[in-house]
Amino acid sequence: MSFRSFIHLFRKLYVPVTNSELAAFFHEHRGMSDEKYIKQKFKKRFGYYPDLDSPSTFNEKLQWIKLYDRRPIYTQMVDKYAVREYVKERIGEEYLIPMLGVWDSPDKIDFSALPDSFVLKPNHDSGSIVICKDKKTFDTGKAVSKLKKTFRHNYYLKSREWPYKNIKKKIVAEEYVEDAETHELRDYKFFTFDGVPKMMFIATERQNKETGVRFDFFDMEFNHLPIISGPPCADVPPEKPEHFDLMKELAAKLSAGTPQVRVDFYEANGRVYFGELTLFHHGGFCPFVPDEWDKTIGEWIVLPEKAETEKNSKK
Repeated sequence: MSFRSFIHLFRKLYVPVTNSELAAFFHEHRGMSDEKYIKQKFKKRFGYYPDLDSPSTFNEKLQWIKLYDRRPIYTQMVDKYAVREYVKERIGEEYLIPMLGVWDSPDKIDFSALPDSFVLKPNHDSGSIVICKDKKTFDTGKAVSKLKKTFRHNYYLKSREWPYKNIKKKIVAEEYVEDAETHELRDYKFFTFDGVPKMMFIATERQNKETGVRFDFFDMEFNHLPIISGPPCADVPPEKPEHFDLMKELAAKLSAGTPQVRVDFYEANGRVYFGELTLFHHGGFCPFVPDEWDKTIGEWIVLPEKAETEKNSKK
């Protein structure tokens, strides 16, 4: 058995708890304090309680940051509308996907003003986008219904990612972008540490209903890493993006001054586009396989002093 096949198999066997079980846990314990909820959910996912006094792993340190590093700028960074100004100031608006409109509720979306293809995304959560490739066959009623359901959710409660707590909810419409060669929009997600990118993964096959999305991890020399965190890797590893070095430079600028943040980009038709900033990869509740990578990546995070975080949280 090849190492890649072993990793695939190990991933299937290494899920300590199913997503449905975690969802049940969320609904049962949503009234808990952030700290107690985080500890209980971490125990259910990993089999042990996180060490929040002396955290060492990547996932433990993400939980520490949730509880003790509460800088207001983090809310702007995860807000998919407000972050556009953050990106404009740090790297320039030429890397933003053009915006077509913004509304305070799904009922206010003016579909008549939108082109034949577009993307709608709530600014306050993750993964609830609506894609329209052809307006003639697009079900606006179904889209509005989905977005209304999303608007009723408080994304903060799921994993206690507090930056989402105070976002003023909006719907953002952006141009639909697709690469002419791959016929998809691949994600290039860089793990950065105080302005230094050290690892990334490429998300492919998002529209493939047979395989589902695939994640392939690489170091900053684009060497494929034997890591699984979330979906399995692709059967054929994706090629190095054309603008790999540029994306590293942009990720460094966008993440400077932050202990850790995942900076996401797209590459399509010879251009680089900003995707989003993710402060808590899978909420800090996603195992790494092999699990020693959790410790290795954790060593890259230098946590600020608690006194400093308390001062920053009041700014």
